Amino acid sequence: MAVYTQVSAEALTAFLARYDHGALASAKGIAEGVENSNYLVDTTTGRFILTLYEKRVSADDLPFFFAMLDHLAGDRNLVPRGLPDREGRVIQELEGRPACLIEFLSGVSVTRPTAAQARAAAAAMGVMHRSLASFDGGRPNTLGVDDWRPLLERCGRSLDTIQVGLYARVDAALASVERDWPRDLPVSVIHADLFPDNVLMLDDRVTGLIDFYFACTDVRAYDLAVMHSAWAFDPAGEPLDPAVGRALVEGYDGAFGLSAAERAALSVLARGACLRFLLTRAWDWLNTPADALVTRKDPLAYARRLDWYERDNGFDAG
Repeated sequence: MAVYTQVSAEALTAFLARYDHGALASAKGIAEGVENSNYLVDTTTGRFILTLYEKRVSADDLPFFFAMLDHLAGDRNLVPRGLPDREGRVIQELEGRPACLIEFLSGVSVTRPTAAQARAAAAAMGVMHRSLASFDGGRPNTLGVDDWRPLLERCGRSLDTIQVGLYARVDAALASVERDWPRDLPVSVIHADLFPDNVLMLDDRVTGLIDFYFACTDVRAYDLAVMHSAWAFDPAGEPLDPAVGRALVEGYDGAFGLSAAERAALSVLARGACLRFLLTRAWDWLNTPADALVTRKDPLAYARRLDWYERDNGFDAG
């Protein structure tokens, strides 16, 4: 989450007048993340999230996202639905951007998950995948394996301004991942971004899965690999207790199941996940406007994760 577009109190008051959710009491921009503009909105009847869609999120994809969330919520997954106005419209326009008012879910995101929290979160992903098996929507992954080399070339040698030799390092790692990428594993709609800050928890219990705006159709086990690359390390990219990584795989396997082929592919899928987030973070690092209320994320944290997977084969080590 982030704030690129400022919303005036007058514009937000007029926006809320389309709904039956009370009058504006307060609104605060949320600085975490890099994709959309987000506000925590309190009204006289409750609390909501207001999202204005920017950058990588296309307005044409919003019906898919909200249909998926409705499907998941209808199957008792703890996900935030988009709220319709009095005329039944979920997708609005505000300050020249597509915008939605979204349910607020309670809970907090952990920064150093325990094994119990990792197990619960991965089990929630498995339950989500089970529900999505009956969802008939789909969306291509615009940040999938075939998109990473074009993104590398767009970043170009500017990567070396982040760290000397980074371009060559990524180029070599990407060539290895492209060569070994599995093309015959089961595919489904996946979250594709289930970081700790996209899971809400109270103690060891999951209270919400949020931020589905990278959801797409891709290799199903890639979703677990993305999660492992995010949860099994601290924010700087240093590995946590190996029990956390094991708990992720065990929690998911217990809720949904992993085939032998999927287990064997987890290491290359995780290396791919590292490259995907290294490259998008690097692009944002190089191109984020200086005046944006946004927390830029360190691309080198994913270079450290990539080193770890290449050195330890990741899943054999935990």
